Amino acid sequence: MGAKGSLGRERALLLSVLVSTMVLTPTLAIHVYTDREIHGTVGEKIRLSCSFWSREWISDDISITWHFQPDYSRDTISIFHYAKGQPYIDDIGVFKERIEWVGDPHWKDGSIIIHNLEYTDNGTYTCDVKNPPDIVGKSSQVLLYVFENVPVRYGVVLGAVIGGMLILALLVVVIAYLVRYCWLRRQATLQRRLSTMEKGRLRLGKDSSKRGRQQPVLYAMLDHSRLTRLASDKKKGGFGDSRKDKK
Repeated sequence: MGAKGSLGRERALLLSVLVSTMVLTPTLAIHVYTDREIHGTVGEKIRLSCSFWSREWISDDISITWHFQPDYSRDTISIFHYAKGQPYIDDIGVFKERIEWVGDPHWKDGSIIIHNLEYTDNGTYTCDVKNPPDIVGKSSQVLLYVFENVPVRYGVVLGAVIGGMLILALLVVVIAYLVRYCWLRRQATLQRRLSTMEKGRLRLGKDSSKRGRQQPVLYAMLDHSRLTRLASDKKKGGFGDSRKDKK
């Protein structure tokens, strides 16, 4: 009985250790991010951006793989692979001498560039990253559309329309401000001229009133001088007559 009881306790302890390990140990998962879709032009180059997040340190065993599925096919082909610190580029397929590695795993970047785009490059590109022991995760896909000329997106058109309306409103405000400023300046100039003319009129009125007051005084002085002369002449005449009578 004692042996059976100890065996049961050992089994229960082992089971509890396994359960606690499964519950407490977090599940390692790597997260990969790419654009949903991008547009390119025939003959130009385009960057296929791929970033990732891992809770583990970037190990020497990290691997980055790009797959391509054309629009006209259901088959998927590998066009790029990075492992052991070395990039391996497809040099025999449709992307021969057209793929460039521009990523850096230490910066969590697995991007590549496709040069000299062609119509056959239309399709789905998949970026897959493994960073042992962080190997569980889902890859990310990006759709590439190659055009003769890159189409203008609705958001770009809407942004251009809104920007044009804002510029137009700003011009209207500036013009209204300039018109008001010119009108106020003209009114101030007219006001200064009117005040100057009014001061001139007042000065003319004062001068004319002074002249009007000076004329009667002048006439009175002239009359007084005439009367004085007449009186002096009469006195002289009277003295002459009296002298003649005495003789």
